[in-house]
Amino acid sequence: MNSFDALTKDDFLGGKVKLLQPKNGYRAGVDPVFLAASVNAIPGQSVLDLGCGVGAAALCLGARISGLELLGVERQSEYAQLAQQNGLETVCADFTKLPEPTRQRQFDHVIANPPYFDRSASVAAQNIGREGALGEDTPLSLWIKVAAKRLKPRGFLHVIHRIERLPELMTVVPKDLGSLQVLPLAPRVGRKAELVIFRARKDGRAAFELFSPCILHRGAKHERDGDSYLPEIKAVLRDGAGLTF
Repeated sequence: MNSFDALTKDDFLGGKVKLLQPKNGYRAGVDPVFLAASVNAIPGQSVLDLGCGVGAAALCLGARISGLELLGVERQSEYAQLAQQNGLETVCADFTKLPEPTRQRQFDHVIANPPYFDRSASVAAQNIGREGALGEDTPLSLWIKVAAKRLKPRGFLHVIHRIERLPELMTVVPKDLGSLQVLPLAPRVGRKAELVIFRARKDGRAAFELFSPCILHRGAKHERDGDSYLPEIKAVLRDGAGLTF
């Protein structure tokens, strides 16, 4: 059993995925759903989710594409237990110190939603779970290095991150990752992108591709409460549709 004071059971993908989450602490939102939607997997392939939390990204991916072999790694034991309860095979470990059986495996895809905020330039969250998910204490370079090692030849890395971290993300890519692709996510037409989905391929040789921003909401500004997602984005969030580059 986990040590959270209270849990909620939340619907993702219109109820196709149901996740136990802490009522207070880090709670998965739409970002892992967008990450899952961007993965170009096919049935029978293997996927490693680094820092999986309660399993949102991996389980949403599994709901969209059947027959995947999914494994999560999560260092916070309470979240790892919830991911396991939610149906994701999960290893409770710091991904920089993976147990030997996991280090011996390679995957067709590695996905990651690393902590967004460099705490040398921001304030830590008071809640330990939230801080573990949002505050970076492991360098982004190490996330990418470990992910690259766990990829099969020609396998894909998929990362969602804040747009301001993109220059750093591009800088820390090891030499054995190529075919870099970048898809910005912008809240509305005319607004700056806030998130980015980054894809790289082990031993890839294709030219770098920067795609037009994916627009999430209708209208130039938020005018009223309620759902304002564009139909294609609503299909991603509610129906489990893919997010094409």
